[in-house]
Amino acid sequence: MSSFRLKLPTEELERSIKVKEKLESSFLLKKLLLGLVLFGTSMFISNGVITPAMSVLSAVSGLKVGIPNASQDIVVMISVALLVILYSVQRYATSKMGFAIGPSLLIWFCCLGGIGIYNLSTYGPAAFKAFNPLYIIYYFGRNPFQAWLSLAGCLLCATGSEAIFANLCYFPVRYVQSMFVLLVLPCLILAYLGQAAFLIANQNSSEQIFFSSIPSGVFWPVFLIANLAALIASRTMTTAIFQCLKQSIALGCFPRLKIIHTSRKFMAKIFIPVVNWFLLVSCLGFILLFRNIYDVGNAYAIAELGVMIMATVYVAIIMLLIWETNIVKVLSFVITFLTLELVFFSSALSSVGDGGWALLIFASVLLMVMFIWNYGCKLKYDSEVKKKLSKDLMRKLGPNLGTIRAPGLGLVYSEIVKGVPAIFGHFLTALPAIHSIIVFVCIRNVPVPVVPQSERFLFQRVCSRGYHMFRCIARYGYKDKKQEHHGIFERLLIEGLEKFIQREAVELSLQSEDDVDSDEEPPTPARTIIAANGSLYSLDVPLLAEFVPSAEVIPEASCSTPQHDPVVDYTQNLELELAFIRQAKQSGAVYLIDNPIVKARKDSWFFKKLIINYFFAFLRNNCRRAIVSMSIPHSNLMQADTDQMIHNPVTLY
Repeated sequence: MSSFRLKLPTEELERSIKVKEKLESSFLLKKLLLGLVLFGTSMFISNGVITPAMSVLSAVSGLKVGIPNASQDIVVMISVALLVILYSVQRYATSKMGFAIGPSLLIWFCCLGGIGIYNLSTYGPAAFKAFNPLYIIYYFGRNPFQAWLSLAGCLLCATGSEAIFANLCYFPVRYVQSMFVLLVLPCLILAYLGQAAFLIANQNSSEQIFFSSIPSGVFWPVFLIANLAALIASRTMTTAIFQCLKQSIALGCFPRLKIIHTSRKFMAKIFIPVVNWFLLVSCLGFILLFRNIYDVGNAYAIAELGVMIMATVYVAIIMLLIWETNIVKVLSFVITFLTLELVFFSSALSSVGDGGWALLIFASVLLMVMFIWNYGCKLKYDSEVKKKLSKDLMRKLGPNLGTIRAPGLGLVYSEIVKGVPAIFGHFLTALPAIHSIIVFVCIRNVPVPVVPQSERFLFQRVCSRGYHMFRCIARYGYKDKKQEHHGIFERLLIEGLEKFIQREAVELSLQSEDDVDSDEEPPTPARTIIAANGSLYSLDVPLLAEFVPSAEVIPEASCSTPQHDPVVDYTQNLELELAFIRQAKQSGAVYLIDNPIVKARKDSWFFKKLIINYFFAFLRNNCRRAIVSMSIPHSNLMQADTDQMIHNPVTLY
C-alpha cells in the first residue's frame, strides 16, 4: 500500500529480518508469541475491570472521614450506584460528555498539588528527606521481609497515571507526554510529599491518609472532585478496552461483536454494548465479593504488574522488529525494567489469597475465550483451504460452469484468498443458474491503521477470460469502519474491477508489442500487487517500514502477469468486457454466503472435540457474522443453510 516505505539495508534492519524469519519459521515461537499477546490482552481487560472498582470504592471511602458514623455497607451501595450510572451513560460519554473531562482533571490535579503544598507548609518539609536513596536501604535493613511485602502497596502510588495514555486515540503523543511531565507528575509528587508530612506529624493515622490530610474547609468540594476524577479514570479505561477489543476482533483474536461509532468526526470514539454491560457486571462482582479496598487493591496490583510486564516484553519485540534499535539498548531496557517489575510482581503474588485469586481466575477465563476463538478460526480456515475446488475441475466444467449463466453479479463470500471455495460447488449443484459475473470476495483485516479507499480492493482473474470470474480481496485496517452500505460497497467494487480490467488490457498490449519488437528472451515477470487505483507494488522487496505483509494475505492476493487468451484487438476486447460488466451491474448483485457446521473428527482427541464442538461452536453461534456489518437487503442475500445444502459438515483436521 502507499503507506509502505522501502528502507535502505542496515545492520539493524538485517538483524530484525532474521529475528522475524526465525519467529515465522518456528512453530513453537509463534505459539509462544501468540500466548504472550493473548495473556497481555486478558490482563489489560482485567485491569480495565478492576480499575473502576478500585477507583470508585477508594474515592467513596472518603465518606468515612467526613461522616465518621458511615458504615462500609453505605460506601459499597454508593459505589455500586455510581458505577451503574457510569456504565449506563458510557455510550453518550464517548461523544457528548468529553468536553467536561479536561477541566475536571485539571481541577483535580491542581487540588492534589495544592493540598500537598498546604500539608508541607503546615507540617514542615521533613518529607523531602524521602529523596535520599539511603532511607530505602535502611528500611530494608531493619525488616527485609516486611519491606518486600510492602513493595506491591508502594507500587500503587505510581499506578493509574498510565490511564492518560489511553487517550492516545484522541491526542498526539507529544501532547500527552508533555502534560504528564509538566502537570501530572509534579502534582502527584506534591500530593505524596504532603501525605508523608501529615503522617510524620500524625503517626497514629493509618487509614484514608489523603482525605484525613484535606483541610476541613474544603473537604466536601475535594471529595466530590475526587469521585468525579475516579469516574473519569474508569471511563477512560473502559474506552481503552473498547479500542483494544476492536483491534483484537480485527486481527481474529476475539469473537466478533457489535461496534457502534458514536462520532462522525473521530473514528476512535466507539462503543461496544455487550462489552460495556459485561464490564459493569464484572466490576460490581469484584466490589460485592470483597467489599473493601484492601482486597480489591491486592487484585489491582496484580493486574497492573501483569500489564507492565507484558508491555515490557512487547516493547522489546517492537524495538527489535520495528524500531530496529541497537541491541545494547534493547538489552539494557529489558534487564532494567523487567527486573524491577518482576521484583514488584513477586511481592504482589504474596497477596493472591487475599483478593488476587479472583483476578487471576477472571484473566484466565478471558485468555481461554480468546485462545479458543483464535484456534477454532484457524482450523476452520485450514479446512476450507484443503477443500477448495481444483483448477482441473473448473476447466472440465468450461466457461458455462456446467449450468446456465444468467445476467447479474454474484458476490461469493469466502475466507480463503486463493482458489475456488468449496461452497461455490454447492451453489453450482443446488441453483438452477449462476450469475454471468462471479466475484469471490474475501474480507481481510491488515495490521495497519487505515487503508485508503482507492487501495481498498485487490483483483485477480480466476481461470481464463471467458469464465468472467474474478477474485477480490477487500482490505481493512483495524481503525477502518466496516459498516458500509451495500450499495456503496458494490459501486466501489465495480469501479475497482473496471480499473483492473483496463490496466490489464494495457499491460497485455504492451507485452504483445514487446514480443514483436524484441528478439531477446522476455524477463521473468516480477510478482506485483495491482491496486484499484492502478498502482503497482512489487513483492520482490520485502523491506517495509511499518509492516511486512504475511504470506497469508498479500502474496496470495497478488496479481502476477495474468494468463490471457491470444487476442489481437485488445481495445475491442476491453470495450466488450466493460459493457458486459455494466450489463451485469444493471441486473443487480446477489450475495452468496455459506454457513457451514464446524465439527471435529470422530477420531480426534477428547479436548479437541470439547474445544471445537462445544466451546467454539457456542462462541460462533453467539457472535456476529462478518457479513452482518453490511446492510444487505434480504432480497439480495442467498445463504447456504447447512442443514439443506451442505450435507457433509466441515471436518477439521
